[in-house]
Amino acid sequence: MATGSASVIINRAPAEVFAVVADITRTGEWSPECMSGRWVDGASGPAVGAKFEGDNKVVIAGIPMKKWTTTSEVTAYAPGEVFEFVAEGFTTWRYELEPTGAGTKLTESFSFDASTGMQGFIYEKLLRRSRSMVKGIQATLTNIKAVLES
Repeated sequence: MATGSASVIINRAPAEVFAVVADITRTGEWSPECMSGRWVDGASGPAVGAKFEGDNKVVIAGIPMKKWTTTSEVTAYAPGEVFEFVAEGFTTWRYELEPTGAGTKLTESFSFDASTGMQGFIYEKLLRRSRSMVKGIQATLTNIKAVLES
């Protein structure tokens, strides 16, 4: 299993942080890879089983290398505590929130089975995708903090 995570302390209440994290229509504001998101298949907001699409891109040295759209399904939703979804039935993304004296500790993580078939092999062995995903998480969390604390 390939995994990665990062955390940040945000000087805002968990409910406020959660509202931003669970609003996938705003993801393009802080993610270096996901440009936009929209609810699909009748969903209008986060709930277990709700589906959404995300438009993604990879840019290396300022050069767009790839663009694609994923479909994800929300697999855990507890306001103020956890928001989790699985992208393309392969990668699980999870946001966990913990109240702190200064506000909220926000942790973003991912996991996928790197031993599963060609996709896992390409992701982990050839592209070393986990390393770039952790860098993306760090940038995402830094940007969420900046948006919420401004």
